Amino acid sequence: TIHRMNILVVDDEADVQPLFEQRFRREIRSGAINFTFANSGEQALQVLGDRPTEMVLILSDINMPGMSGLELLRHIREQQPDRPPSIMMITAYGDEHSHQQALSLGADDFLTKPLDFAALKARLTDLAP
Repeated sequence: TIHRMNILVVDDEADVQPLFEQRFRREIRSGAINFTFANSGEQALQVLGDRPTEMVLILSDINMPGMSGLELLRHIREQQPDRPPSIMMITAYGDEHSHQQALSLGADDFLTKPLDFAALKARLTDLAP
């Protein structure tokens, strides 16, 4: 079971938040998972700056306008090298180049779009303390 996991989801697509809230309705209602949503890398860094030790997982899209998910990943790994949260990157299907780049920058895991929520829930259960 998952105990109180704070997750930051970073994606510029407007439908991401309602989708997560629908798919994780039970976990959110029980308080097992708390989601924070940022629609850009810049906004994500602001959230992390305000609440530096809260997030246990960052789930970030790679392709976003402004700061890309890869740049965000680099920033986080440089700013919090001693205490990095777990970071999963979301890539477009078959984007091997981004996958390799994200690995070299310190990504822990990958998901492809469209998101497989069953697989994501299984990974969150593995991550849970």
